[in-house]
Amino acid sequence: MRAALRLARRGLGRTSPNPAVGAVVVARGRVVGRGFTRPVGGPHAEVVALRDAGARARGATLYVTLEPCAHHGRTPPCVDAVLAAGVRRVVVGCADPNPHVRGGGAARLRRAGLEVTMGVREDECREQIRFFAHHVRSGLPWVTLKLAATLDGRIATAGGDSKWVTGEKARARVQELRDLHDAVLVGAETVIADDPELTCRRRGGRDPLRVILDGRLRLPLAARVVRAGTLVLTGRGAPARKLAALRARGAEVVELRHRGGALAWRDVLATLGRRGLCSLLVEGGGRVAAAAVAARGVDELLLFYAPKLAGGDARPMLGDLGLRRMADAPRLRLRRSERLGDDLLLYLSPSRA
Repeated sequence: MRAALRLARRGLGRTSPNPAVGAVVVARGRVVGRGFTRPVGGPHAEVVALRDAGARARGATLYVTLEPCAHHGRTPPCVDAVLAAGVRRVVVGCADPNPHVRGGGAARLRRAGLEVTMGVREDECREQIRFFAHHVRSGLPWVTLKLAATLDGRIATAGGDSKWVTGEKARARVQELRDLHDAVLVGAETVIADDPELTCRRRGGRDPLRVILDGRLRLPLAARVVRAGTLVLTGRGAPARKLAALRARGAEVVELRHRGGALAWRDVLATLGRRGLCSLLVEGGGRVAAAAVAARGVDELLLFYAPKLAGGDARPMLGDLGLRRMADAPRLRLRRSERLGDDLLLYLSPSRA
């Protein structure tokens, strides 16, 4: 199962809306087939591994990080391929999280006479498919909020300079996050201030969909993100000429309901979820981050702290939350921490208590 998990990592960020799954076929104590899920429309991990094993799969054991599917989607059920290959035993990391199909694959394999073992390295397997599991249950993307700040919680000087808050290792980790997530989101203010490309500069990396929140459609037409592969979410009633100009440059623009130019965070997530996006990396700025936190629309927070002080006149990492009592402040649970050069990365989850 460890080998299957390693294989699954090769598909992370490239299989949505399907999960990244790994599979290994073992016969007579030797690995005879390996596979991981291919991009959407391609074969799933079990099928790839069984094809790799060929005739050696008959009587063998299949290890797979996620329960084989038993329903028709873009590809035939993986259970059919498992049965046709003549596998004797199937070892599964975790059950399918889809409430409509959960347990169906394992049940069908057992009815066909195969030995099925469930829950091997289950926590690791569940962690690996958390984006998919969240999306299939809620219809919304998993939201990772990334913040990079000085020790006093500032993301830029009073004049707006933010290059660079963190060091090279921390910035490289952000590129890994972009490669991993389906989409990256910032607000119009970030585009106006920094003119980012929002691409993945990791070797062999994949550019996520670029999403810009711009309720009042202030996005400069000359901004580097105004091109194909960018989705602009704006308020209804935006100027037709500006809409046409953005679309002429290749950007997609979707109008949503708004209140005073502010887009409802849940409407934003629902729009992205309907597009089959399972994961969203929110990179800023402070107002966007505050809107996500206030709406309880963050599933994970990654906080990069740099050993610097910027002072009270510098720009805060989080906009106003409108809190009147400290007891109302959102609570976070520290899952782990990591040193990245001189910087510290905190992995935090919202406390639902």
